Amino acid sequence: MSKVGSFVGDWWRLVVPYFRSEEWPIGLALLIGAILLTLSTVGTEVLFNEWNRRFYDSIENKDQAAFWTEIITFSWLAAIYIVIGVARAVVSPYLRLRWRRWLTRLYIDHWLGDRGYYRIELQRTVDNADQRISEDLRFLGEYTMQLLLGLIGAIATLVSFLAILWRLSGPLSLAPIGIDVTVPGYMAWVCLVYAVVGTLLAHIVGRRLIPLNFLRQRYEANFRYSLVRVRENAEGIALYRGEAQEADQLTLRFADVFANGWKVLFTQAQLILYQVGYGQIAIVFPYVVTAPRFFAGAITFGIMTQTASAFGQVQGALSFFVDNYTTVAEMRAVMDRLKGLLVATDAKPETEIALAPDPGREVRAGPLTLGLPNGQVLLRDTALALTPGRPTLITGRSGSGKSTLFRALAGIWPFGSGTVRVPAGARVLFLPQKPYIPIGTLRDAVKYPDHHSTASDQELVDALEAVELDDLASRLDDVMHWSNVLSGGEQQRLAVARALVFKPDWLFLDEATSSLDESAEAKAYGALKKHLPNTTIVSIGHRSTLRQWHDREIELSRERREEGRLLEAAVA
Repeated sequence: MSKVGSFVGDWWRLVVPYFRSEEWPIGLALLIGAILLTLSTVGTEVLFNEWNRRFYDSIENKDQAAFWTEIITFSWLAAIYIVIGVARAVVSPYLRLRWRRWLTRLYIDHWLGDRGYYRIELQRTVDNADQRISEDLRFLGEYTMQLLLGLIGAIATLVSFLAILWRLSGPLSLAPIGIDVTVPGYMAWVCLVYAVVGTLLAHIVGRRLIPLNFLRQRYEANFRYSLVRVRENAEGIALYRGEAQEADQLTLRFADVFANGWKVLFTQAQLILYQVGYGQIAIVFPYVVTAPRFFAGAITFGIMTQTASAFGQVQGALSFFVDNYTTVAEMRAVMDRLKGLLVATDAKPETEIALAPDPGREVRAGPLTLGLPNGQVLLRDTALALTPGRPTLITGRSGSGKSTLFRALAGIWPFGSGTVRVPAGARVLFLPQKPYIPIGTLRDAVKYPDHHSTASDQELVDALEAVELDDLASRLDDVMHWSNVLSGGEQQRLAVARALVFKPDWLFLDEATSSLDESAEAKAYGALKKHLPNTTIVSIGHRSTLRQWHDREIELSRERREEGRLLEAAVA
């Protein structure tokens, strides 16, 4: 019962928010419509059950007029059933589609909001967030509607046909076996016992599917991600002649998919074997039980077939979880993955680096403590002040923590404590070593991240020409995966052009020209100095050639496994 309560509780927390959202009027209307259509289907099946008795009685009595009357009645019932079926095929899927859209927006907000996506990648708290958003949300809606409407239909069927079965089956005397007891509506009791036993056995056989389905989603996503990695790093793999190693890695990834898939297949085969056998027995069981009364002349052939039909409906309703155990197991795995993603994206570190506006003109940090995900401290209680109009170069050995400091100044590093203060209202832009370039037009790539930018096409062309990307000036409308088209150096020059268009008050560069030769680097910094005279540049790098573009140098000194410190150095 605790597992059932946990399942229902998790499902409630994932499902109910949609019906309390701004979309609740149309969502609730569609849900009510889907439920009414399900109940209408059950009502039509009750009418079919009654028709079934009259039809077979007309055959047994050789009543031709009644036979043709029932054929006409069947035509009307079939037409109504078809209309209801078509309506169900529209209403429920449309509700799922709208629901998925709302859930996708919600989860994307949680994932991207407050940089949850960045934290979970650093900490590796959950795997394949993209797969959970793209697939698990779809499965949540599909499984919910399938199980919810199925359960409502099963309850309605049980209530409707149990009364019919109770009325048709009559009492059963146990006197022939020496017990002076008469069981009223004995077929209803037999059906109940049959379904309860079947449900318990289905749980015993199929419960292993829950963890297996959870792992299946993970392994499939890992394999798909590895394929995407090969596609996105095609040139690097080709240059290294790394095809054989990549093939081995992909084969290993798929080996997990195959091994887990075989376990799922074997378990499902066991469950299906049981379900099919259970269902086949249910076909003849009511005839076996009612046969003595039929051959004794106590009931007609029509009543016998109606009783068998009612038994099948009641047994099917009571066996709802037997027939849907695989879906329940898959939904449990889906809910666990979605719940895990929400928990991971909403989890906040115990201490954090705050980013706050400052009434002054300086960028100040301190007392600032920086750490790594493993708990190691890079800097402790360190103060840093950057003066406007004074270009500053931050240097240090590889691994000293320069890029970590860069991320802390940007306000995205979650491991540490302290406050970074930025002048209120200042435009700040950070250029990492590997620029991010969205898939789309070149125009959008140059304007990124300022999607409200009013820069004209001529300004974009001037910026591209300033960084010697003249050949791209005529391709502003081209839609491409620019990260795969441009070389590393061209991507960094595009990032510099982006800064020229953005016109920040403060520009931070983390080895943002490391892929350029010294001449191209000088031209890039020269363009920044020329076109952004009021921008304060803060660079992180290790090239000595960068000193000529800065008035101040700060060295991050840190020995291996020791805490670092910032040292002021004169610029030659």
